[in-house]
Amino acid sequence: MIISRVKSVSPPLYVCNCNGLRQRDVARAIEAGACRPRDVFAAHQCQAQCAKCVCEMREMIQDSRQAYAMAAE
Repeated sequence: MIISRVKSVSPPLYVCNCNGLRQRDVARAIEAGACRPRDVFAAHQCQAQCAKCVCEMREMIQDSRQAYAMAAE
């Protein structure tokens, strides 16, 4: 009897449904230097459509800044 183990893969979490941007896409843009949601969109050659994602992007940018500040201490 062969038992297969299936890895539990979490579904991609979308930050921007209009442009199909996932959390990992936004995180990569932030790591590459994006300081504003506009920079995140520019990194992916798109624009804000409905702008519902902008608050979440700002939170991700702020969290990243805080993490870097704590690491620098």
